[in-house]
Amino acid sequence: MKEAREYRMEELAEKAGITVRTLRFYRERGLIPPPRREGRIAWYDEQHLARLRTIAALLERGHTLNGIADLATAFESGRDVGEVLGLGEPSEETPVRLTPEALADYFEGQVTPENLATALELGYLATDGEEIVHISRRLLDVSAALVREGVPLSVVLEAGRRVRSHAEELAELFVDVLTTHSADGQVDRLRPLAKSVVEAELSMAMDRRLRRTPPA
Repeated sequence: MKEAREYRMEELAEKAGITVRTLRFYRERGLIPPPRREGRIAWYDEQHLARLRTIAALLERGHTLNGIADLATAFESGRDVGEVLGLGEPSEETPVRLTPEALADYFEGQVTPENLATALELGYLATDGEEIVHISRRLLDVSAALVREGVPLSVVLEAGRRVRSHAEELAELFVDVLTTHSADGQVDRLRPLAKSVVEAELSMAMDRRLRRTPPA
């Protein structure tokens, strides 16, 4: 097993391409975790280096240090990836691992501390060390597409919250029906049928709504 690399302050600053003074400032602002102490010597590791590179990337994208500090606080208060994804549970969704700067690129200018906190609260995002995990590739891509079409990310997240509550009710309904009445009680095998019902009903409901809505 490869031994974890550690750096003194001067070594870490050189590796990250910053000055020792800047590194000390970041540490005092809480932008990086405290180092491991061995007597009077502070030791930093690869996670500290990754965080410094993330800070540099976010600064290049126009984020302020105050904004980065708020984002770091939100990430550190977020739930662990295992808690959100429910390791070992079956799922049709594919999680996506992202760096903070990659997430910022997905939703350019809209990854605010408020939106990040909402996404963490809803369980769309989780943390895994220095990485972020989005629970669903499909939801990530659709959310990014809506933002590109001009829908604010905050509105997308609020819509997701409302859809979540209805989806929970629908899931409870179909699991109860299929468990009670299917021949073998294998709910997972019949999931596509439940999804088809919901998709068809949503499509017809949108048709009805659009017919009632006068053209702009």
